Amino acid sequence: MTLDGQIAVVTGAAQGIGAAVMRGLTEAGARVASWDSASHNAQTCEALGTLAVACDVTDEASIAEALAATERDLGAPSILVHSAGIAGSNAPVTDYDPAEFRRIVDVNLTGTFLVNRAVARGMRERGYGRILNIASVAGKEGNPNACAYSASKAGVIGFTKSLGKEMADVDVAVNCVTPAAARTPIFEQMSQEHIDYMLSKIPRARFLEVEEAAEMIVWCVSPANSFTTGAVFDLSGGRATY
Repeated sequence: MTLDGQIAVVTGAAQGIGAAVMRGLTEAGARVASWDSASHNAQTCEALGTLAVACDVTDEASIAEALAATERDLGAPSILVHSAGIAGSNAPVTDYDPAEFRRIVDVNLTGTFLVNRAVARGMRERGYGRILNIASVAGKEGNPNACAYSASKAGVIGFTKSLGKEMADVDVAVNCVTPAAARTPIFEQMSQEHIDYMLSKIPRARFLEVEEAAEMIVWCVSPANSFTTGAVFDLSGGRATY
């Protein structure tokens, strides 16, 4: 499989699944821009030979600037992998801070909408594109003490299905994946009790490896995925029941 000549954007690519996907896309021949607000984004990109672009996925102006910088330095993106997201704090719904709920939804769901909206316009005009949004198995099943995260990722699934149908009349595929937990820096936002709960629900009895996620995601954004759109690809190690 080759992605020679293609331009890819990966949000949240400074670490975790996003970084693994950026590496996989680069190895397949794509030229990649990492849209991330993390201070170590430049360091990650320097190691992989990719373009570091500062971007706040909750801010329309920041996204527009990131897209303009990518088009100027690499070209118009034909691939988008939207990986940026946060876990937030763990607490029961009855104790959950409304401001924290809004913050998580703003990053995980509104950020998905804003980034997809910006990049999909050009893909439609050019008649080709591949978009892959990273949701979560929590969006399918709902994790206790993670109401904001679960709700935001369920929203990503619904949003992906909607956009996939809207873009189905051109060669633009819009899909998402629902990973089980992977041991990435996002764990630093979670309690050990919540981490243990997530592991207990995975029939494979281990966490997802970021390289495993990257393998599926790179295929999803390749020309080989020419028919499936608006779909949800499971990466839950057997946890998901649908």
